Amino acid sequence: MTRFLCLMCFVLLTFGARAQTASEHEACAHDASRFCRAVMGDGDQAVLSCLQHHRHRISHACERVMATHGQ
Repeated sequence: MTRFLCLMCFVLLTFGARAQTASEHEACAHDASRFCRAVMGDGDQAVLSCLQHHRHRISHACERVMATHGQ
């Protein structure tokens, strides 16, 4: 679980240079776990790409975070 949380922090950092809040992290953590579990060991870009691929299925909260950071 710790590895997953660290990975999500890195994924969210790829969205932009500004610091991420805990709520932004939490917004996509469930979606990444649900839709991108198979690629979680493949690096941050793989998870980001997966979230973008499943954009039509992710939560509104995660969608807002991604849009806020230009993804």
